[in-house]
Amino acid sequence: MIARSLRSNVHQKIGSGKAIMIIGPRQVGKTTLIKKELEGLDYHFFDGDDPEVRNLLAEPSTEKLKQIIGKSKIVFVDEAQRIKGIGLTLKIINDQFKDVQLWISGSSSFTLSHQLNEPLTGRKWEYVMLPISWEELQNHIGYLKAEQQLETRMLYGFYPDVINNPGDEIEILKNLVNNYLYRDVLSYAEIRKPKILESLVQCLALQLGSEVNLNELSQMVGVDKNTIKRYIEILEKGYVIFQLGTFSGNLRNEIKRNKKIYFYDNGIRNMIIGNFNELNLREDTGGLWENFLISERMKQNNYKMSLAKSYFWRTTQKQEVDYVEETSGKIEGYEFKWNPKKKIKLPKTFTNKYQTEGKLINRENFRDFVIV
Repeated sequence: MIARSLRSNVHQKIGSGKAIMIIGPRQVGKTTLIKKELEGLDYHFFDGDDPEVRNLLAEPSTEKLKQIIGKSKIVFVDEAQRIKGIGLTLKIINDQFKDVQLWISGSSSFTLSHQLNEPLTGRKWEYVMLPISWEELQNHIGYLKAEQQLETRMLYGFYPDVINNPGDEIEILKNLVNNYLYRDVLSYAEIRKPKILESLVQCLALQLGSEVNLNELSQMVGVDKNTIKRYIEILEKGYVIFQLGTFSGNLRNEIKRNKKIYFYDNGIRNMIIGNFNELNLREDTGGLWENFLISERMKQNNYKMSLAKSYFWRTTQKQEVDYVEETSGKIEGYEFKWNPKKKIKLPKTFTNKYQTEGKLINRENFRDFVIV
């Protein structure tokens, strides 16, 4: 098992009197991490994918919960979003069974947020787990082996099964996309037109690292702009994609409202477009490099509990900065280039206004950016 950065954060909260909840995409190791924490302990395990469990935990009374839990001091509810009314059920356990440590996992924030936010307000510690990070991989296999895998990881991504089964990456990713990504998103969001969602995801994958135009996407997919916006929000809450907004300090010529969309995992993105060609045969290597770096930075900021806010920057004159990060008022700008021989400076309009030198990140110095 690859040691996860999140585990130490989670471990410290045991016995705090609050539920511990880990959310994130399917198959990234949430259940594995929790079971590792509970190894050797006596606990009740409820699998939300099991229809009998869903019936058992759907809006039970306090008395029924006493019978279900018995004398157990630990309760683990896996894939909680599948259980109707689970928020109130978990609230009862947390409030009425004070000596019970409650563990929760889930893979869809749009469902869990709706069901849990109000009932468990102030009653839970919530963490997001994403695919394996570069730091976790490097700690597990060492600096040299990780370096040798850089191009492989840019193509096939960081899902645990993908890393642990070299040679079977495409089959595993195909299963992830077909059986989890589309199935879960369609099911939980009650989307009735799966072809539209599939077309939108493909359009977003092909525009990797580019600014997204809702009107353009609307024409390409064949639905209205509001539907496109809703589907993008659903894909975000399903941990498929994330958005970066524009950074602006009110310079007259700065672009202020545009968005860029990235995928949490390069392998998922490449599976969606059906292209695993080597990097030297691709036209989107720059986009894959940018997606890899920014998604890794997002993992780091998440696991290290950083207060950093992430953006990109552009002006109407098409001056650009790939990635901007603001932390406690300090602003840093970054440019990403796969080829270490390429030299580039950030626009003076940006560096002068925000008093930063800016940094160029390439394959020779990228560890300084992805391991914070």
